[in-house]
Amino acid sequence: MGESNRIRVLLVDDHAVVRSGLSAFLMAFDDLELVGEARDGEEAVRFCERYRPDVVLMDLVMPGMDGVAATRAIRERCPEVQVIALTSFKEEELVQGALEAGAIGYLLKNVTADELAEAIRKAHAGRPSLAPEAAQALVRAVKRPGRPGHDLTEREREVLALMVEGLSNPQIADRLMVSRSTVKFHVSNILSKLGVSSRTEAVALALQLDLVP
Repeated sequence: MGESNRIRVLLVDDHAVVRSGLSAFLMAFDDLELVGEARDGEEAVRFCERYRPDVVLMDLVMPGMDGVAATRAIRERCPEVQVIALTSFKEEELVQGALEAGAIGYLLKNVTADELAEAIRKAHAGRPSLAPEAAQALVRAVKRPGRPGHDLTEREREVLALMVEGLSNPQIADRLMVSRSTVKFHVSNILSKLGVSSRTEAVALALQLDLVP
């Protein structure tokens, strides 16, 4: 595969051994390219602005700027860069914090090499990946009366199904032949009714609770 077609990946972890292991893993896949290694959140933000990776593998618990804060800063300054939280922790607060900050994935460090590679590819394509434990934590954290999603309209379920497919608002508007502002309105309603604050969280809940066909 040509270098221009590779997915450019930045590693962020405060442990050198972890970074070494991840970099060795990346070298095993022809379509993935390591563009840098950061030791903390501040360095991660600087590296993203300098190297413009496609996907960041982000540790969450680090000294100084943690992974959640770094994820938020990266998504604000480099919105084209996708972030996957890669951590040993599955607490509800961390899962919610990472996804609210803009992470498209949440994986535990016991993930296999093939699973991680596939998550990187999905993130690059704009599709989320969540460890089952993270998805369960997200469901537990949603404290709403009744089953989440029970009050979605038929059109909102259509929009949610297209969000699960990884379509952007403009693509959903084209598919449903409606205006982008209409789609934005539906997406806003969906997030509100599901009690979540990001598309990734909405997609995770939809998959976990079988809200769409």
